[in-house]
Amino acid sequence: MSAQATEPGFAADGIPATSKVYEAPGYWEQFWRRFRRDKLAVASVVFIIVMFLLAFVGAPVAQRLVGHGPNDIFRAGVDPVTTLPVGPMSWISTEPYPGAAGDFPDTLYILGGDQIGRDLMLRLLYGAQTSLEVAMLATTFALAVGILMGLLAGYFRGAIDVVISRLTEIVMVFPGLLFIIAVRATLGNTLNNITFGFLAPGVVTLVIVFSLLGWFYPCRLVRGSVLSLREKEFIEAARMTGAGNWRIMRSHLMPHLAAPVIVLFSISVAGYIIGEAGLSFLGLGIEPPTSSWGVLLSEAPAYYLTQPWYMVWPGLAILLATLAFNLVGDGLRDAFDPRGVR
Repeated sequence: MSAQATEPGFAADGIPATSKVYEAPGYWEQFWRRFRRDKLAVASVVFIIVMFLLAFVGAPVAQRLVGHGPNDIFRAGVDPVTTLPVGPMSWISTEPYPGAAGDFPDTLYILGGDQIGRDLMLRLLYGAQTSLEVAMLATTFALAVGILMGLLAGYFRGAIDVVISRLTEIVMVFPGLLFIIAVRATLGNTLNNITFGFLAPGVVTLVIVFSLLGWFYPCRLVRGSVLSLREKEFIEAARMTGAGNWRIMRSHLMPHLAAPVIVLFSISVAGYIIGEAGLSFLGLGIEPPTSSWGVLLSEAPAYYLTQPWYMVWPGLAILLATLAFNLVGDGLRDAFDPRGVR
């Protein structure tokens, strides 16, 4: 219940008039007031919303408008003389081969073509879908596992805490790159074919890898917070009223963990976007012809001197996306904990 204060007024004869009631702002209202003062964070939220709309709504709309898909190959997308991809704002013929029967109108490659004549703009938009799917799902599952393990370790302590803490330390020092190579060599083809009807091929593989290797940090964060919270008076009061352990964790501890978890979620998404790009660049992530920002970057080094724009578009997309999520994370952290603002 929010606190109230009254401001007495006085009529002309000195008799108190009707009091004016003020309601103190609640926790989330104060949070929003502090967050919206951070213009960079608000602008980043707008950018992220636009990015998701472009990726998941704009990509199919753009495909319908231009009349071809991200994997459609047009021989005119590669210059026949230099064998280089055509540049931005190039009109090319959709004729499949010289002298083909039928009417084949020209199409516009707004951002240019790739090394085999595909539309780079469409591949960038569909690549955004893949990269964001990996980042969002990996963050969700890694945080879910980490929060659960941290709650159990911090609340029950004892043998459970020892087992989870040792498991966390093992995951921290585990050679992640070797694990990824082993998974790709043994289960890569099987996992890559799991799409659930809406995911891009290879997304499930990276989500599993990132989730298995990334849960330890949220686990340690939550464990430390729970170790402090479990000794508070409101937890003792809940125990005295007969609340069970699971109810205390769900109804009394989890609300206090919302702030650090929300901040960690935003920052983790940025990290997994870079993680997908790095693994795909090394050939251990998303596999062509599926498009992702990392796949596009892996194809670009052969043209960095002749067609530098080839690496500019995916590189700029990764830079802006990670910067936006990090700025949102900083804004959320400052809004949740104003005492930490310098």
